Amino acid sequence: MNLVGISINHNTSPLELREAVHLSRDEIVEFIPRLKESLFSDGVVISTCNRTEIFGFPKNLGLDTTQLIEKLIEFKPGVGIQPQHIAKYFSCGAVKHLFSVASGIDSMIIGDSQILGQVKEAFEISEDLSFAGSVLRRIFDTATRVGKRAIKETTIGEGAVTVSYAAVQVVEKIFANLEKKSALVIGAGETGELAAIHLRDKGVGKIAISNRTIERAEKLAEKVRGEIIPFPFLAEQLHNFDIVISATSAENLIISFDDVKSAIKKRRGSPVVLMDIAVPRDIDPDVKKIDNVFYHDMDSLKIIVDQNLQKRMDQIPLVEKIIMEEMIGFFSWYNTLDVVPTIKTMRSFFEEIRHDELEKIRNKVNEDDYNKIEDMTRRMIGRLLHNPTVKLREFAETGANINDVTTRTMILKELFNLDHLPANGNESNNEKKI
Repeated sequence: MNLVGISINHNTSPLELREAVHLSRDEIVEFIPRLKESLFSDGVVISTCNRTEIFGFPKNLGLDTTQLIEKLIEFKPGVGIQPQHIAKYFSCGAVKHLFSVASGIDSMIIGDSQILGQVKEAFEISEDLSFAGSVLRRIFDTATRVGKRAIKETTIGEGAVTVSYAAVQVVEKIFANLEKKSALVIGAGETGELAAIHLRDKGVGKIAISNRTIERAEKLAEKVRGEIIPFPFLAEQLHNFDIVISATSAENLIISFDDVKSAIKKRRGSPVVLMDIAVPRDIDPDVKKIDNVFYHDMDSLKIIVDQNLQKRMDQIPLVEKIIMEEMIGFFSWYNTLDVVPTIKTMRSFFEEIRHDELEKIRNKVNEDDYNKIEDMTRRMIGRLLHNPTVKLREFAETGANINDVTTRTMILKELFNLDHLPANGNESNNEKKI
């Protein structure tokens, strides 16, 4: 298999470069025709926040990945790609990498299930642009099955591995029913936004956003269907919320001990959860001394994150086992693409010999004898070819090394000089990229 590809990802390159080479859906749609024109017969482009990858079957068997890199640089000039920023994949390694990506074990956040949807979407774009043949379709169908099995058969995606999500999961353990609770998110940056989105997805009853820049607060509030609390009025509004998650970039504390003590008094002792996920801290850590205040900061949440991350890491061998099982299944199918036409050609070759010899005696025997000879030779050819046919097919279907399968079919072709003959039924092997 001559599948080739390149990857610029979180393991090979800095964030600035990943951002520079990121391709939007519209850009992928524009880029694919360039690949199709000069490099690939079919292929796929995957581009997310942490990776941009290009894979395909070359039109020219001598294609160098340098040409692929040059094509990307031509499309995204001035991005400063260096050799160390690129991972290169070939044949079985390319298939295994795609399966690893789809399963989430190659993600920056181990077990990230979002990547599976992104992989499926990338293939759909190629299909829409007639840039996906049957082999590529089989690869991505299998990749999708790998991702689904990883989610279903392992716990690779369970447990919070981001501080934002860990904070929300702790809140869930404290309050059994979030639908009746109100939450305030202070800070509309990336961390605050993630926390707000997690709260919304968990069905919290009410969400409010507070941020120094009102425009950012408005944008996030619209996204999570929340309201806005003006930043200067934080202290006096604090008592209205059961949950407070703070994630600003302030240099000093923005919620003092007295602010929380006053809020608890107004709440008549009703408990409040304070999640300080800012560095440096936004909330005075002494508030944990106040009755009915559940306080967590980055240190305590990081312990949860690290524990969950380790649990996910422990699942990687199980996912790798799934990947290996699916690779065996895929290559079992792939190997037969070369074997089946060879078997058909071999049978056609022997059938042609049988037919020629029968023609030589057609006028030398009566019709009844001819029919008996014709039937006997048919059975004889069937018996002669049965064992090699079965063995060759079994060898291919057991998932044997593709080079071994190819070697055996080549030997068979050379022994009987089959290369000059078409497969039975005029079927070709054009679909197979070898």
